[in-house]
Amino acid sequence: MPPAPRCWGRLLDETPFPGKARSYYVGPIIIETVASNLQAIKARFGIVGTSAALDAALETAIRVAPTDLSVLITGESGVGKEAFSKIIHALSSRKHNEFIAVNCGAIPEGTINSELFGHEKGSFTGAAGERKGYFETVNGGTIFLDEIGEMPNDTQAYLLRVLESGEFIRVGASKVQKTDVRIIAATNVNLEDAVRKGKFREDLFYRLNTVPIRVPSLKERPDDIPVLFRRFAGDFAEKYRMQTVRLDERAELVLENYHWPGNIRELKNVAEQLSVLSEERMITAESLQRTMPQLFNRHLPVPSQQSGSYTKGSSDFQERELLYKVLFDMKNDLNDLKSMFYKLVESNNLRMPEISNLKQIPSGLGNFAEPQFEESGFLRESNSTQRFQTLEHDRVRPIIIDPSNNTGNFDDSEEEDMPQTMDEIEKEAIKKTLSKYKGRRKEAADELRISERTLYRKIKQYGL
Repeated sequence: MPPAPRCWGRLLDETPFPGKARSYYVGPIIIETVASNLQAIKARFGIVGTSAALDAALETAIRVAPTDLSVLITGESGVGKEAFSKIIHALSSRKHNEFIAVNCGAIPEGTINSELFGHEKGSFTGAAGERKGYFETVNGGTIFLDEIGEMPNDTQAYLLRVLESGEFIRVGASKVQKTDVRIIAATNVNLEDAVRKGKFREDLFYRLNTVPIRVPSLKERPDDIPVLFRRFAGDFAEKYRMQTVRLDERAELVLENYHWPGNIRELKNVAEQLSVLSEERMITAESLQRTMPQLFNRHLPVPSQQSGSYTKGSSDFQERELLYKVLFDMKNDLNDLKSMFYKLVESNNLRMPEISNLKQIPSGLGNFAEPQFEESGFLRESNSTQRFQTLEHDRVRPIIIDPSNNTGNFDDSEEEDMPQTMDEIEKEAIKKTLSKYKGRRKEAADELRISERTLYRKIKQYGL
């Protein structure tokens, strides 16, 4: 057996995965010998979910943890960005040193420099003595700067110097000090937009964004919502010493289709409220509507309980919303068709008839209430600009034969048959949306305002 190659590195005394094989550092590269490390990390830190986006974010955090690279964690408020920063610290070589989380948006602009870098006695009003800042007290550890987009511009310049050289100066001092701190930043705003608007330094953005990690929002992982709810409900049942609340199938569907602006934090609050306030331990859609009507907010109208929305007919809210969207799209198409018809009449020098003289609506015009044609007004003309002719027992249909006008030729025989059943309407809407997004199911599901699971079931049902 050939001897092992010599390399710069060290054997970890304590592996982040208890009971598993150890890992070796080789420079910035870590050679993992741990099987199923992702599941072990989830179990250790209480991460719940099987979403591909969540797994990708965790894998990135695990890979970057052994290095000292700066990490920028992005995502909406309440998705758990601080939990990722703790995972990175716990799996790094700094895990035995201090970790501190600082909310940059919660510290007043006049004192944030003192909080981060410290100050000397008398450097400003109220500075009765010298004070060490976080970069001095957490030397050798990790600082998590939450809401980094709220940091003042002058503080950004000081932070950039720390990132580049590890040097900082206390407020009111002249002595340069050194620190060895790993910085993990997080934000729920688009820093690239902030850079374009001049609210954030471009050089600091690229220095922080060495390794970006995007944490998915709760609405991007709807299949994880029931699992998270059961986890929270079990925790609160144990905390308040009561029976665990459960959701029936329709109640789970309501939660999956809610947009969750507060993400996991909001879902946890909902689970706690239902655990404490609900008299029933089995939560139904009806009880959800009574206690938490905000969960039923939609971009499209949803029938109320009095109309039998949950006790009669279909129980699938996604299908109902899809049908509403199709009907609205059909209405817009009809309006466009009427507008096109008006222009067609005007461009071919046709005149509109009086409704009182109308005997029969021409074939192919459907249920248009206006405009309508009088039979007597569109009979024969003697010259080459004849527009209409009488067919089959005074039945009138328009024929455009004006060669001088290049508006295109139309044949009313080429009528597109409209779907006659709700299934056909739904199938056509799904087909058009999939074609619009070139088969990308996630974007098509967002457009139709249904979950990817429901869209996949519909695709199989209609054989698309």
